[in-house]
Amino acid sequence: MPEVMNPDEFRTALENAIKGKSANGSPFSKAWASGTLTRAQLSRWAENHYHYVGPFAEYLALVYARMPHEYLEAKDFLLANMYEEEIGGTRHTDLLIRFAEACGTTRERVIDPDNMSTTTRALQAWCYTVAQREHPIVAVAGLVVGLESQVPSIYRRQTPTLREKYGFTDEEVEFFDLHIVSDEIHGERGYQIVLEHATTVELQQKCLRICEIGAEMRLLYTNALYRDYVEPEQGTVAQAA
Repeated sequence: MPEVMNPDEFRTALENAIKGKSANGSPFSKAWASGTLTRAQLSRWAENHYHYVGPFAEYLALVYARMPHEYLEAKDFLLANMYEEEIGGTRHTDLLIRFAEACGTTRERVIDPDNMSTTTRALQAWCYTVAQREHPIVAVAGLVVGLESQVPSIYRRQTPTLREKYGFTDEEVEFFDLHIVSDEIHGERGYQIVLEHATTVELQQKCLRICEIGAEMRLLYTNALYRDYVEPEQGTVAQAA
């Protein structure tokens, strides 16, 4: 039988649950970092990503509503995270739409749910399910540690390419710059909440498993972007040649 891990052991186990499953390993992420995606393909990313991250404050609100009242710091973190997403300055989804428009698509296309893929729908549904059904600390592990904490490492590889290869302006890539900073803070706070409150074998094991699944879900979503929007165009080019 597993035993309760001390904070250092548990932190390492959480990191290992994600390791090797980062969306950085996806062919879509690699193509982005190398500058081989077209602006149209970046548009498709934005149209899908909106429907994954757009409801993030809603996911957190569902967790907040079920978080035990005595976990005040955890509740405060969730509330602050929601505030930053929605009204703590420019709404984060508006920054994403600004980037999408710079890629050549429109606000109307971005917000239209018919423009997201089936895999994106699955990721969105998984986030809602975790937020509504899992123990609140397990939900923080899945949504914040498993998903949100990955963002800085992903965007640090992609954002320089947006400026240097594609010529986007600082204003057009503000969405990425903001999340490199904010999600590093959010991810660390998520770790601390999970380390403090997952104090039983059962909770620790559930947190580890949900982190692993969360990382796999994001990787699956990112792989699908390549399959749905890049590979078909490669086939068209090959046929034309």
